Amino acid sequence: MIIRVLELLAEDMMLIGQAISPEVWDDSSLFAIDVKEKLLQVLGSLGETMCYRKTSFSLEQAEPLLVHQRMAFVSIALFTVRLLQTLLPVEKASEFLPESLSAALFLVSLDMPISLEYPEIHDAVVAYLEQLDSENYSIYKRTAEAVYSIECTCNFLSDVGKEGEKNLLELVELADQALRSFPYHQHSPLVKEIICICSKIWKSAQASPLLQGESQKVFLHMLSHPCPQVKVDTYQCCLEIVKECLGVHNVTKPVSSLYSGIHFLLHPKVLYEISAFGIQEPRSEVNAAAKAILLYLLQGRLMMTALTWNKFIESLCPVIPVLQGYADPEDPLGNCILLLSKVSSEEEGILPGTTRLKSVLRLLLVKKPSVRSLALKLLAFHLTSEEGADRKRPFIDARVLSRVTNLFIVKKPIDLKLDDRRELVIKMETVEKVYEIFTSDDVDLVLRKSAAEQLAVIMQDIKMHAVVKKLCLIEKIIWYLNECVGQDGKVVECLVQPCLTLLRKVLYADPVIRVSLSQQSSLLTLLFRVSLIFHEDCSVVTEVGALFCLLLFDEVSRMDMWSVDPSNKPSLPSVFSLPVSVFRRYHLPVYVIGHHAVSPYSIVLPLSAECLALKPVSDMLRIAWNLAWYHGSDNLLKQMTSAAKIQEFSGTLQLSTEDILTLKITYTASGLQDCLYSIVHAGGHRDVRAAITRMSFYLLNDKLSLKDDIGPCGVTLKSLAWHTVLNRFLQVLPACTEDEKLLIDIIHFLNKLIKEQRKNPSTGLLHWILELLLRHNPSPLLDLLVLTESQAREETDHVRTAVRQQLQKELIALLNSLLLVFMTVTDRKCLELFYVFQTQLSLKLLQCLRVTDAPHFYGLPALERTLGGMAHLTAFPGWSAHSPSSKPLEICGKYLSGLLEVITSFYVERGGNAMSFMGKGVTKSTVLCLLHLSHEMMAQAPSSEWMPLWFLPLGSHSEEHAATQQGLAWLIPLWVDRDPEVRVTSLGLGSALTTIEAGCVALANSCQNISGGLWGTVVNILLDQSECSMVRREAAFILQNLLVIPMPSEVIKDYTWQGPCVHDEDSGMSLVGKPALQALLYHCHFYEHLSQMVKHCYLGRYTFDLNFSAFPETTECSDLNGLDDSFKYWRAPSGTSIQDHEPSSLSTSETMVATSVGSAETQPLLPSTLPPEMMLDQFVAQGQCEVRPVRPRDSSMSASLHKQYMFVTPSLLSAICSLLDNLLAVTPRDAANAFQQAHLIELLCSAVDASVIEMCIQELKTPPPLLFAVEHTQAQASFLLEYLSSLSQLLQSCLLVDPNLMTQEEFLKPLVTNVIRVLIVCTKDVLDVQLALAFHRTWTHLFNLLTTLLRKAGAVSLLLITTTLAKHWEAVIDALCRCVGLSVRCPALSVASLQFLSVLLAEEQKRHLQDKDRTNACEAPTLASLLDGTKESPKSSERLHETILQCYEGKSPKDVLKRVAANALMSLLAVSRRSQKHALRAGLIENCMEQMKHINAQLNLDLLRPGKATLKKKEDGFIKELSITMQLLRNCLYQNEECKVAALEARLVPVLHSLWPWLLMEDSLMQIALQLLCVYTANFPTGCSSLCWSNYGQYVQTAHRGTLSSSLILCILKLASQMPAENTTIQQMVFMFLSNLALSHDCKGVIQKSNFLQHFLSLTLPKGGNKHLSNLAILWLKLLLNISFGEDGQQMILRLDGCLDLLTEMSKYKHKSSPYLPLLIFHNICFSPAHKPKILANEKIVTLLATCLESENQNAQRIGAASLWALIYNYQKAKATLKNPSIKRRVDEAYSIAKRMFSDSEENPLNVYYLKCLENLVQLLNHS
Repeated sequence: MIIRVLELLAEDMMLIGQAISPEVWDDSSLFAIDVKEKLLQVLGSLGETMCYRKTSFSLEQAEPLLVHQRMAFVSIALFTVRLLQTLLPVEKASEFLPESLSAALFLVSLDMPISLEYPEIHDAVVAYLEQLDSENYSIYKRTAEAVYSIECTCNFLSDVGKEGEKNLLELVELADQALRSFPYHQHSPLVKEIICICSKIWKSAQASPLLQGESQKVFLHMLSHPCPQVKVDTYQCCLEIVKECLGVHNVTKPVSSLYSGIHFLLHPKVLYEISAFGIQEPRSEVNAAAKAILLYLLQGRLMMTALTWNKFIESLCPVIPVLQGYADPEDPLGNCILLLSKVSSEEEGILPGTTRLKSVLRLLLVKKPSVRSLALKLLAFHLTSEEGADRKRPFIDARVLSRVTNLFIVKKPIDLKLDDRRELVIKMETVEKVYEIFTSDDVDLVLRKSAAEQLAVIMQDIKMHAVVKKLCLIEKIIWYLNECVGQDGKVVECLVQPCLTLLRKVLYADPVIRVSLSQQSSLLTLLFRVSLIFHEDCSVVTEVGALFCLLLFDEVSRMDMWSVDPSNKPSLPSVFSLPVSVFRRYHLPVYVIGHHAVSPYSIVLPLSAECLALKPVSDMLRIAWNLAWYHGSDNLLKQMTSAAKIQEFSGTLQLSTEDILTLKITYTASGLQDCLYSIVHAGGHRDVRAAITRMSFYLLNDKLSLKDDIGPCGVTLKSLAWHTVLNRFLQVLPACTEDEKLLIDIIHFLNKLIKEQRKNPSTGLLHWILELLLRHNPSPLLDLLVLTESQAREETDHVRTAVRQQLQKELIALLNSLLLVFMTVTDRKCLELFYVFQTQLSLKLLQCLRVTDAPHFYGLPALERTLGGMAHLTAFPGWSAHSPSSKPLEICGKYLSGLLEVITSFYVERGGNAMSFMGKGVTKSTVLCLLHLSHEMMAQAPSSEWMPLWFLPLGSHSEEHAATQQGLAWLIPLWVDRDPEVRVTSLGLGSALTTIEAGCVALANSCQNISGGLWGTVVNILLDQSECSMVRREAAFILQNLLVIPMPSEVIKDYTWQGPCVHDEDSGMSLVGKPALQALLYHCHFYEHLSQMVKHCYLGRYTFDLNFSAFPETTECSDLNGLDDSFKYWRAPSGTSIQDHEPSSLSTSETMVATSVGSAETQPLLPSTLPPEMMLDQFVAQGQCEVRPVRPRDSSMSASLHKQYMFVTPSLLSAICSLLDNLLAVTPRDAANAFQQAHLIELLCSAVDASVIEMCIQELKTPPPLLFAVEHTQAQASFLLEYLSSLSQLLQSCLLVDPNLMTQEEFLKPLVTNVIRVLIVCTKDVLDVQLALAFHRTWTHLFNLLTTLLRKAGAVSLLLITTTLAKHWEAVIDALCRCVGLSVRCPALSVASLQFLSVLLAEEQKRHLQDKDRTNACEAPTLASLLDGTKESPKSSERLHETILQCYEGKSPKDVLKRVAANALMSLLAVSRRSQKHALRAGLIENCMEQMKHINAQLNLDLLRPGKATLKKKEDGFIKELSITMQLLRNCLYQNEECKVAALEARLVPVLHSLWPWLLMEDSLMQIALQLLCVYTANFPTGCSSLCWSNYGQYVQTAHRGTLSSSLILCILKLASQMPAENTTIQQMVFMFLSNLALSHDCKGVIQKSNFLQHFLSLTLPKGGNKHLSNLAILWLKLLLNISFGEDGQQMILRLDGCLDLLTEMSKYKHKSSPYLPLLIFHNICFSPAHKPKILANEKIVTLLATCLESENQNAQRIGAASLWALIYNYQKAKATLKNPSIKRRVDEAYSIAKRMFSDSEENPLNVYYLKCLENLVQLLNHS
């Protein structure tokens, strides 16, 4: 029971999260308070349940009960945490959660198995516990630290025991952590191993300082460990090492290999710890070992190397102040300490001189008198041996020293503390004056003493010290003291006491000076002599004693010196303090602060004894120890189950039976293995069911603990052979009720397992289940679906009946889950089995449906389950096609008859569900099955021969009515069912049936007796604004399909499809077909309603949101999310349309959201879409037989529009767009007018919002934690994309019908912006395949829309598109590259994007040509400028070119995509210099050359084949391929000299020359070739010269229109001379090409030698009234003009007999484009000195040029003036000729007119030039 309850709660978790917002905890409304109280009751109950399950786990219970208790505790804990995460933010936990839940969370946090198996849950528990209970959280944190320490302990011991090289630094870190858990586990070998590691590290001279420092830190922690046992073991182990290294037995062994083992002890910090704390440890084991260690070290000089001994003494010096406290001549250690201070005259002492003197003076402060007496004897040696001792007071003898044994044992110690005032009390100047008095030798001693005493008082304030230190106070004091101990020192004795006080205060406050003076042995002896002199003056002796404390104990006063981690920064001056151990061992003459009452290296243990006594804590630590010791639960459980158990640690650490059981149960892998073992060895049904239930618990825990990934149970099951264990229960039919109950549990488990693996199903599992299901004779699982006769007779046994029904329910659920999971399976073997299984299952389900005689047939739950299974099954395409014995259509027919029988039995004959909801589930599933069945029948039998199978006799069952009542009328009542799901599905069925003409006819015939007929009914549903969007959408699909069949404009007899029919009863008039359709739409105010629908479109997400604003009036809501999972996959949108609509998003996965408009009144109706003179308001919608007015269900559609609206979804708008598209195709003009009047296009475009799609994609890239949120986001994006696709297709149709519909910039600008924003959406991280495909479809349609927009409304749209593209240029480039690159996966998108690019570039160039002559042309960005203009775009534009180039080169010549890519590439090359450069680098020119050579070779080869047709056989594709290649080359060479050079090097001219015979056969190819040659030779002299070279190609003898000549230019000349007059295009291209060649010297030579120019003389001039030259004559004139640009060309013209006269005659004729070509030729010749005589000799030419001056055309005037000036310039003979009065008069008149017309500031350079020509001409004529 618990497992089933938890499974239900887990399923409801998503609904709970959506229904209850976290904001409810801040809400103070009554409803919120009630919700919070109930939630807290639930959480409190969960907490109590968890506590009970945890605390009641006792070995007194039976093991099965314990297992169940533990499994329930774990699952409830997981569910509770997930529920908390769903409902309550962590930060609010402390405000609301009850204590019982807090206690439960504390228990879960300390549950070690749960924390390991479900780490995410454990982290969440800790987060809530931290907010709830700080005390319990602290216990958990400290326990977690101890657990970590335990893990480090076991890892350290394991790593130490491994062979090979070890990572010592890692070991040291583990050791440091391991020490914190020692009080719990007390594993003594740990101590020895750590010390051995430390000793090993310090042995090596190459060890890094970091490693040595870390190891020393660990060692100090051990020496000072709070646990006494650790100290004992540490000191004992150290003592053993010291004995081993320094023992007498080592005398004969190599020194260096042994004594380095004690180096880890030879450090001041270690020796300080041993001296200050180890010797004083109360436990005798510790202090004895500490003393022994020090004794061995002090006595081991002879056993050590000099280096080791020196290292020891160096480390010992800072510690001597502490160590000397233990000096005692009667104690071995104390005596060794005293020996450190002794020295004889023959040998040096152990310690350095100053250190030794300080140690002797320090002994004077020891409490033992015997030590002080010995110290005086040692001091006598120092005093007598110092320099100048005989000149100093006092004289040292035994009498003097005997009096001072207790010299510094004072009764009133001095308090060293100074003041540190914030403000200065005394001015600095005053201090300086007092100091001057103190130091002045001229001042009396009494005054100096007074000044010294005043300074001593002033120095009580630390802030005053800086002044006197700058004035060298210390040096002056030392000078006074030296004077005092001198022979004449009595004079200054009065100054000693204040001087000592001053010195003490300065030293106390300044550690730097203190360190410096403590190293001066002369100062130390000086102070001692002063004390001897004033031994009777207590004040002086006390001051000297205080100074000795400051100087002799300075080393141990600095706390930073003994810190574990000393700071690199210098420490600030601190208060002078001494270790507590010094206080204990010395008699100090001062009061001073103490430190180090406990060791500075002592660590704080995480857990106290009280915490360790808590059972959850001890359990957690015990399990943690065993898990860490055995390195994981796998090894631990193996060890627990093994026969031989080795006791390796303390018995208190051994796992209890309860612990072992907890681990086995919680750990999924071992638990599942245990379950399988229990099943194999079970003694009865109960044991097997218990094991299956436990496996279900593990599966549930996976679901609760993880969000999307596969959990521990799923992973383990993949590795276990559990199939074989369960096989025996699934291969036989159950024999009794217990068998059936067991089978229920197994099937339930398999169902849950398949559901959990739905995203990533296991192929092995599916294969196993399919083989079980497809077993023959028997097939128990499938056989259980149908009851046998004996089973049917047992229905009287209610218990067995209930069990059997439950079994069938679970079995159907398993089969449904299996069907759903196969949606993502790709394994071929599994799919083959699955296809067979589908058909087998369909037959079994059909048997269930066909058992009509059994009493249980009318059990609605069983029937509903069967129909639900059928719905899941039939949702798969091809489900009926894999039966060996039955044809698919036969199976479909049987299904259809059974389903129709159910419909008639449970719906139609009982009046639908108007009376009760008894058949609601049955009806819904049946209709859904019928919908699936319609698609299957259409797929299996494309013809409509199966349509009659859908007909039913309705009404009376009498035979006379049966023949007349056949049809689909049974479907119509379902359209008005009160269940919206039934309405949607039944209308979807109607939409599916109407995709074929027979279905349309049948459905229309079935609606003849319905008011309004089929058309009226469907329009009524569509326009019903109180209906949900999905229902209306399906109605729109039906209308869309009805419009596909061509309908007449008038009544036609024997015509199958008449379309709608309307009839006016009063006038008797009837309309059918298109007029009737217009009347129906007019009567229903169709377009006005559509406008209102668009205005109420809701683009948001259809999920429950507490923040959604409430509506002003009562709302209606129908939730459609309750459909079966298979329902969302049942249909694609209607596939029958005027245009080829691609499949769009799901049609039935929306949620209806209702709203009301409130006080807003409806807008007045728009004018009718039909002319009023037609009086269409006389007609009402009518069925085709009876004459009845349309009466809609709710209100008349001709009345005012509804005040209450349902929200319209984007999916409904998508269907509306498709419907409008078809209407536009049926009645283009009328529909376009209606669109315009209703402003439909503007409204539909205004509903487009790219930001919503962008937001969805952004959310998908950073997915929310819940899976359903991702699905909602994907659905929203899919609906919006579907709407964009449909709208773009509608807009394309509008542009084709009437471009004016799309020329309003008000809505066009935002539309273009949104379209481009959608195109640049980056879907790189979108993982959902269906959504990616939806984007591809939408992008395809959007590119097509932009392309059509440019073609049909380029004047309006071009600037908008280019401006928007410029704003997002980088993203646009990425989008284009992405779309073009999808040529394999989505060729339609690639084609659409390439076409858009081509058209855009072409339209830009058209606009550029149109704007050339406009001075006010707007400066707008163009694609060409974007490709070439910016510095950032080179890589992006090159990437685009590379992508297109790959698309072009990677396709076969017959591929449409290759041609489209070539067009885009041509356009790109024509406008972008960067593209040309990239093409050059990519080798496009060379590739084109190779391709042209290959085509030439193929053509030549085909020519040699007998019977092979020539090039005229265009299906070979050579014409297109060659044409594309040459066009690419042409655009690549356009105005690019680098590319032309490359073409020259690739031998372009020889290749074209070899192709010449084939070019002559096809004018289109010849035209392109000539264009290529024109581009190639333009401004490229080298290219022109290359045409004169001899032929490099192979000579081919053909019988065609021409043969190869020696050079291509000769071929061109021949073509030009033989070209027929009617072929003007080729003629024009040839002469254009020759005009280019005429600029080349080489080519002009060839032209001259060929006598080609003779053809010019044979031109015939127009006769009669025709005053215009022919096109050929104009072409000749242009050629001659280019020839005349050079003197050699002019000579060629002059050599033509009669050429000048002919040109003179031609100048009399006019031509629109070039009227003055002959004049220009004469103009050029006049500039040649050699040719002037021939011009001058021709009187006609001179007269012609003079006559030009009187022309009305300014160009003619300029040409004449320039020619005459050139002719007369430097040519005297011409001057004489031109002085002719007639000519001179014309020149003078022209000059005077020009002077009047043009001013000196004339801006037009041509006018200036004309004036200059005339001016020079006049001067030359007048002055010669």
